[in-house]
Amino acid sequence: MFDFSGTLFRLEQDESWIDELTGADGDPLDVEAQAELMRRMTAPVTQILEFTDEYQHAWDNRDLDPELHSKIYLEVLRQSGIPQPEQAKALYDRLIDPSEWTPYPDAEAALKELADRGVRVGVLSNIAFDIRPAFREHGLDAYVDEFVLSFEVGAIKPDPAIFRLLLDRLGIAAENALMVGDSAEADGGAKELGSAFALVEPLPTGEREEGLLTALREHSVL
Repeated sequence: MFDFSGTLFRLEQDESWIDELTGADGDPLDVEAQAELMRRMTAPVTQILEFTDEYQHAWDNRDLDPELHSKIYLEVLRQSGIPQPEQAKALYDRLIDPSEWTPYPDAEAALKELADRGVRVGVLSNIAFDIRPAFREHGLDAYVDEFVLSFEVGAIKPDPAIFRLLLDRLGIAAENALMVGDSAEADGGAKELGSAFALVEPLPTGEREEGLLTALREHSVL
């Protein structure tokens, strides 16, 4: 079982997305502000900002409802120094565009090796948009047996129910499964069912050449 963001794929910072963004003063964002903005948009679990009750509800349920996901991330952008709605919407649209996501260098090798060995593979993601096109674009969909996406099934990690759903679809007992992900809090929830868990760092793709292969080897899957 694999997580998506920060595990198999990563939303890499593209300078062209943010070069034209301006703050409340109309000036372009500096380098530090740009980096912090991307971190806030892609942080897997941690809540960085304070919200009103209305927006807190959207944050807590963002991966269950595309409308709430859009609502809260546009608010994140506003609080992060992007007050112009049209600029915030354009950047948000990049975030949810599967074609903008980059697979890690060893994603294909890891998935293909598992498929060649007859190992059942599932992707389990807390997310509010369909990530299957990203896999198809890079030819990786052939190696994935099942996708379980939170907004489609009404549950989010670390709820054991979402892990159980994927395990049932794969036809695998929990104790015979390995969950690979970049969040000990969310992805590590698989341990509650008795599955093993391997943590990978959500580094830029150019800085993590064999994180997936290493994790699989360390758990004797490869």
